[in-house]
Amino acid sequence: MTAILVAGGAGYIGAQTCKALKAAGFAPVTLDNLSTGYSPAVKWGPLERGDLRDRDLVKGLVAKYDIKAALHFAAYSLVGESVRDPAKYYDNNVGAATAFADALIDAGVKALVFSSTAAVYGTPSVSPIPESHPTVPINPYGASKLAFEGALRWLGEAHPFAWTALRYFNAAGADPDGEVGESHDPETHLIPLLCQAALGKGPPLTVFGQDYDTPDGTPVRDYIHVADLAQAHVLAVNRLLSGGDSGVFNVGTGEGCTVMQILQAAERVLGRKVPYTVGPRRAGDPPSLVADSSRLKAAFGWKPVRSDLDSIIADTARWQKERSY
Repeated sequence: MTAILVAGGAGYIGAQTCKALKAAGFAPVTLDNLSTGYSPAVKWGPLERGDLRDRDLVKGLVAKYDIKAALHFAAYSLVGESVRDPAKYYDNNVGAATAFADALIDAGVKALVFSSTAAVYGTPSVSPIPESHPTVPINPYGASKLAFEGALRWLGEAHPFAWTALRYFNAAGADPDGEVGESHDPETHLIPLLCQAALGKGPPLTVFGQDYDTPDGTPVRDYIHVADLAQAHVLAVNRLLSGGDSGVFNVGTGEGCTVMQILQAAERVLGRKVPYTVGPRRAGDPPSLVADSSRLKAAFGWKPVRSDLDSIIADTARWQKERSY
């Protein structure tokens, strides 16, 4: 089985992708410092605890497992925190990530799939958003992800090294089999928070802003099921290992939903009310982010199969009710 090094494989999306990699015939090896990840989420291969900046560790893992490609999920991802502490985001999301990529190249790894974000687009002027849209981030989180995309471009120019940046929109849902799911501390994502509120396992949901230029005044987002997102990463690895060229790809459904539409869908699916209050806008939040994923579908043959709202909400609620970590 071809070994793949997964940085951040103990996290929400990383763990789900390890499961998908294993099912596709790969051997995932997780590298995680467990600052935000969970060791019980590492179920489909070994866990190596350590830091991305540890060049000797990274190069040793490449040799130990005969690593052929890597995936990078080990980034900080809270928009509000990035506005308050931009140095933390540049230090980890650019500095540590670049050190990791450089160590991989030095060890002979020739392919990397990077977990990027729609936040690189800032406030879009068109919807849905194509990859050709100008990248003008409005928060340090998006800016740090875009900066590492630039580093990958230049690393690829300087070395025999191919990369893919998957700019995904709002990852949501949980493993349909209930094996892994979203367990952030603190939790900041809409769908787990509203499920916790509805199930009585958390406080009332706060809707951040009801004065956007959207159908009901609340932000519009494109929600992609984490299992569909994991499959996109598997396809990206396969493509690079088969000689595919470097590039960026959006990952989303192409359909936007407002916060209130999500809340109403949750009440229907769960059969109970979601208590909520309305608060001010969060710094760095654009009004609408919806993906044009036609480039990904054409290049990868990918399509979402579980990203309908009912499945996303039902899988999230099941995980939040029964979660094991």
